[in-house]
Amino acid sequence: MSFRALLVAKAEDGATQATVQTLEDADLPAGDVTVAVEYSTLNYKDGLCLGPGGGLVRQYPHIPGIDFAGRVAQSDDPRYTPGDKVVLTGWRVGEAHWGGYATRARVKADWLVPLPTGLTTRQAMAVGTAGLTAMLAVMALEDHGLKPGNGPVLVTGAAGGVGSVATALLARLGYEVAAVTGRPETAEYLTSLGAARIVPRADLAETVKRPLESEIWAGCVDAVGGAMLARVLGQMRYGASVAAVGLAGGAALPATVVPFLLRGVNLLGIDSVMCPTARRLQAWQRISRDLPLDLLESMVQPATLADLPALGAAILNGGVQGRVVVDVNG
Repeated sequence: MSFRALLVAKAEDGATQATVQTLEDADLPAGDVTVAVEYSTLNYKDGLCLGPGGGLVRQYPHIPGIDFAGRVAQSDDPRYTPGDKVVLTGWRVGEAHWGGYATRARVKADWLVPLPTGLTTRQAMAVGTAGLTAMLAVMALEDHGLKPGNGPVLVTGAAGGVGSVATALLARLGYEVAAVTGRPETAEYLTSLGAARIVPRADLAETVKRPLESEIWAGCVDAVGGAMLARVLGQMRYGASVAAVGLAGGAALPATVVPFLLRGVNLLGIDSVMCPTARRLQAWQRISRDLPLDLLESMVQPATLADLPALGAAILNGGVQGRVVVDVNG
């Protein structure tokens, strides 16, 4: 059976080119389950894999797409039968294994989860890895004592995919959300998602000599890292936690251990790629229950396979707002 895919090829000089091509089922990698993909999405990693690869892609030609949702077409695993609706995020699919920028995908059954009740495949991809990561971050903060009424919760990189979903989730759960953005034009968008206040990125972009500042934040979902994370750590309230989900501002952390020692601050690492299945299922159930679907739709920018090369370059430059949902059959 033939299918359409966005295939990235690499020339001898190292240059890559992504084009929509027609392939055959026999070209698909090994796996237990073949999925008729309906929707995918765009994440920062996808932007890397659509271009030079960022060290993520092991072998070319390659089909990116770290997320997809669709219906099972064939299955050698008793957990899934043809017609079942499924979602895939993580497990290095779209990086080391062919991903969701195609109308067909073949993967290990262990990598799939059933589509949660109440969500369509399109909505699942409006959530995607970004939304799953945001939910895992909120769950981790709750596990460490965060409750509505504790005080303002900071979301850095708030106009991005993870930040948008985190803002909407936290606001719906009753938290006072302070959204950090370097793009003033996104203020209205963030307010519509439930942000109670907008914090200009410049207010947190520079490190300070003092390891501790006034206690401000009861929690934080941080997608930036770098100097901003270091600054935020010194502003956390006693016993508060930061859930670190990204490094858009750099991998270095120019901080001291003082916030951890004198204020009992917790720095929580959030990984959605290899997250155990039981935790994934819990997070997806929370998403279907707690994420306001009307606001989810307001985050969506629709796209097709042909749009992805340009969008991949844009997301690497911070030029994508909210969530891109890719209709792979469009």
